[in-house]
This record gives sequence, structure tokens and C-alpha cells, in this order.
Amino acid sequence: MTLFLDAGTTYSKIISTSSDVESLVPVKVNNRFNYYIIESKKLRDLNLNVKAACGHMTGSQIHENEIIALAKGAKKYIDNNATVLDLGSRDAKWITFKDGKFHDMDWNTSCASSTGATVEMLLKFYDLNVDDLKYNPEKFNITCGIFGLEKIMDSISKGENASDAVSKFVHGLAYNAWNFAKKPDKLYLSGGFCENKCLVESLQGYCDVVLLGRFILCEGLIDE
Repeated sequence: MTLFLDAGTTYSKIISTSSDVESLVPVKVNNRFNYYIIESKKLRDLNLNVKAACGHMTGSQIHENEIIALAKGAKKYIDNNATVLDLGSRDAKWITFKDGKFHDMDWNTSCASSTGATVEMLLKFYDLNVDDLKYNPEKFNITCGIFGLEKIMDSISKGENASDAVSKFVHGLAYNAWNFAKKPDKLYLSGGFCENKCLVESLQGYCDVVLLGRFILCEGLIDE
């Protein structure tokens, strides 16, 4: 059994060749691989022997660059000219391809208004589920995550539902992400936000969105 690991801050993605990973239930299975998602804080308990890994929480000397993993994983799913955005728990990164070749990139690791950890915190604080968030045509302009939190609190104190206020925050996050990726007409989205309908529908107000799912970096670790 060969394992490939994308160890994110909150959740980690694992791809296994053919065999099961003990104590884990796959979220997807095909003829070649089993796909798993696990909370990153539980990684150490598994004591995995991985062939290649990327991400903040690898705890391993076997470490691949995330931009390279993203580019390799996405290439088989995209057009020759494309922008790919990966939105994670603590960072955001995009790459562009021109005529089928890697062209440009940027990586934001410092702004909470562009990442998922802030949204996860808000859901827990206001006792919301991600499915409670619905697309809202209004958005909070959140050039800073902290100021965005203030706008949510001010809005709720004036009587707005928490889910509506957080949805405006997510819309603002989507707008920021689109701007960060240089306002493409079409965007390939990677990461956990692919499962956040509020974020996806907000992005669709600015560009066409193609969902790549959560395993693109992990797939990029596999040498075909």
C-alpha cells in the first residue's frame, strides 16, 4: 500500500493505492485509489508511512511544494489557458496556465479574510452549519478579516440573523478570492470551499466556476 498525504491545518486528505487505511472509511473509491479525509489533529495517531506529502501539518521529512502539487494535480482537469485557485484553512494560492504550461502564481498566507479558518470559527461561534449559509447578493467588504468580524457583530446587534450576516462575510471572501486571482472569467476551484455552496454561488456572480474538489494537491503528489 502506497500513501499520499495533503496535510492541511484543519483537515488532511489521503490517497491510498488499492488497500484500506486501517480505522478510516474512504469518501471515494475508484479502480486505482481510495480517498480519505481526516481531522489533521488525528494524523499522529495513525502513524502513516507516506510516499509523498504536502501541507502545513505533514510532520514528515517527505515534503513537496504545494504550488507544484497543485499544478500537477490540476493539469489533467483544466483548459490549456486556465486559472486554478486553492482556498484552504489558512492560506490561498492560485496558478495560471498559458498554452498548457505553468505561467504565473501567487500565495497568500497572512490574511484571514481569504481563508477558511475564519469561516470555521464563525460557524462554531454562532452555532451554525455550513448548509445554513445561503447566497446573499449583499457582501461585506472585508479587506481585513478582523474588520469583517466587526461588521458581522454590528449587523447581528442590529437584528440581522447570524446566518445572513456570515453569508455576507462569505460573499466578501469570495469577492476577495476572485480579485486575488486577478479577476479571471473562468476559475477552477480547489479545496474544502468546493463544498461551501454559499461561497461557490457567490463566486459564480463574478466568473464561471469549475469545482475540482478537495484532493487535487494530493493527486499532484502521485507520479503517473
